[in-house]
Amino acid sequence: MNTLPPNLFKRALREGRTQIGIWSTLASPYATELIAGSGYDWGLLDTEHTPSDVPLMLNQLQAVASATPAPGAAPMEAVVRPAWNDTVLIKRYLDIGARSLLLPFVQNAAEAQAAVQATRYAPAGVRGMGGSTRATNFGRAAGYVDHAHEEICLLVQVETREALARIEEIAAIDGIDGIFIGPADLSASMGHPGQPRHPEVDAAIDDAIRRIRRAGKAPGILMADAERARACIAQGAQFVAVAMDMLLLRNGADGTAAQWRDQRAAAGRSDSY
Repeated sequence: MNTLPPNLFKRALREGRTQIGIWSTLASPYATELIAGSGYDWGLLDTEHTPSDVPLMLNQLQAVASATPAPGAAPMEAVVRPAWNDTVLIKRYLDIGARSLLLPFVQNAAEAQAAVQATRYAPAGVRGMGGSTRATNFGRAAGYVDHAHEEICLLVQVETREALARIEEIAAIDGIDGIFIGPADLSASMGHPGQPRHPEVDAAIDDAIRRIRRAGKAPGILMADAERARACIAQGAQFVAVAMDMLLLRNGADGTAAQWRDQRAAAGRSDSY
């Protein structure tokens, strides 16, 4: 009997419902708790391009669990991105309580299959038995070993031209819940580094979203441009990060500072008369 808390994010993807998220690169439990109460369906907690690691991620997951959802919103699902598609890293993040993972740079079906096996206990996989971990509520969660995989949501990133060509074979792997398209790395792979909105990249992303959906898996993307994010959703993208915490902070701080610099400059000009 499965007594584990349901992964509502995973269920929403299986039911074809759009999930709106935020991308978090501020490796701070304080910031994590703040965004977890904003009302997003999911939040990506990154370790690939941030100074976060397993111990700090434990604190970030605890922050998500303690956050009070916005009125009318369900609790935000934390999606953890390990630094690599690595069996040991996957084991460690699962043991501290991560239930949804986004694995970077998955290039083919074999790598996707290895990711699935890393999230399953033997004989279905190679995940090591950890005993009384946080994931098992320190040994209190009845049936965890038998049912953990039912609540684990496994997402993989395709972010090169070669990986896009193999979308159908990656999507065919049982246990893959969604495929995320990485615009930045994809643009570099296509010969347009630093241009994630190049027309050729946009066209490749649109095609990839449609193919992922046809293959029966949930397509995902990070797209802070609101108009483009809506276009991706219209194409069939299901889990879409529409903001990044660091950019929200940077843009807000820069904009406020610029306004006050302008006001100070204007005051200085008026003083000269």
